[in-house]
Amino acid sequence: MTSPLFAVERYDDSGGGAGWQLPEPASDTVRLVAVVHLPSDEVVLALVEGPDADAVAAALAEAGWPTHRISPATWLYPWGNQK
Repeated sequence: MTSPLFAVERYDDSGGGAGWQLPEPASDTVRLVAVVHLPSDEVVLALVEGPDADAVAAALAEAGWPTHRISPATWLYPWGNQK
């Protein structure tokens, strides 16, 4: 079973997606699943698995990821063995 999923938003006005070029969180309980850059919206979205929003926020802060919003998320199309 996987951990709960969270969508993490970061606003990035660098014009080149520089906001996502950061190290992955170093945590045994938080896992970076995917990151996408939406240049026209100046947003970087990350999908992160972790036990709760506080743990995700702490791991991302430790990795140097500024975040503007963390929201619970749900997989709509499961990949691999995810349900």
